[in-house]
Amino acid sequence: MPRLLEIENLRTQFFTSAGTVRAVDGISYNVDEGEAAAIVGESGCGKSVSALSILRLIPDPPGRIVDGSIRFKGIDLLQLSDVEIRRVRGRRIAMVFQEPMTSLNPVLTIGLQLTETLTHHLGMTKEAARARAVELMGMVGISDPERRLSQYPHHFSGGMRQRVMIAMALCCEPELIIADEPTTALDVTIQAQILELMKDLTRRLGVALIIITHNLGVVARYADRVHVMYAGKIIEQGTARQIYHEPGHPYTIGLLHSVPRLDQPRKEKLAPIEGQPPDLARLDEGCAFRPRCRYAVERCATEIPPLEDMGDGHYSACWEKDKLPQPQRAAS
Repeated sequence: MPRLLEIENLRTQFFTSAGTVRAVDGISYNVDEGEAAAIVGESGCGKSVSALSILRLIPDPPGRIVDGSIRFKGIDLLQLSDVEIRRVRGRRIAMVFQEPMTSLNPVLTIGLQLTETLTHHLGMTKEAARARAVELMGMVGISDPERRLSQYPHHFSGGMRQRVMIAMALCCEPELIIADEPTTALDVTIQAQILELMKDLTRRLGVALIIITHNLGVVARYADRVHVMYAGKIIEQGTARQIYHEPGHPYTIGLLHSVPRLDQPRKEKLAPIEGQPPDLARLDEGCAFRPRCRYAVERCATEIPPLEDMGDGHYSACWEKDKLPQPQRAAS
């Protein structure tokens, strides 16, 4: 497939009184047209900051993109002016934010918030924008959309607000949608509905999707390619099948072993990853995962392992990747 997004050596830092926080520390990955890519990791690993960096939504100060390139269809987004990047946001790249209640303006009607994007980016008349908004609300499964347009966000449940956010993301027919933990605040049943809706719409419309999540179940079902992040770096890349069946990094193995599985006995205990994520303002010179890793060797304390190809496009940043045990591979 043609390449849609190319991120190379992206570094985003926050300059604080406690020191320089290396939130995104030299990540590189690509997204093809129509592909569903996932970025996985614990809270604080840099997932959301990497997504906000794509749209240049990092607050400055204290944050700043200090290095790298973000090419969207060959155009480096970091070189665009403020006016030019605003034409990209919402029009060609859309984002579904983590918490829909704080993403929607509580004092504006849903209809106004939907039609504003259409009139601004596509130059539609108010009548045409309203008709398109009704169509989008129906597309994302909201009943009686004509009446709902005049209501406010507090009239909607969490799941319905997230459906509105998806409609807003789709309204200008973007080529890429970034979904930043789109189901965090929703119950399990609604989570499944929202994810199925997003996958169905992106497939039907041919839109590429980046899903940011800590939920490995989401990855298994909805992602084509997976990027595992830890301490601001991508430490493993591969297809969803490779990540689940042949994990090449101790952190990925730990994530898989900490998830309940239906093919294991009910009394089987989970194996959590011991310790805490590192302080990104005080990283050691070696591998950031070393203090929590049961497979660490002396070399891990002094050298940062590079992301190396294990074959078939499967990459891992671990000195011991070829020696890792693979008992009870996760089921697909």
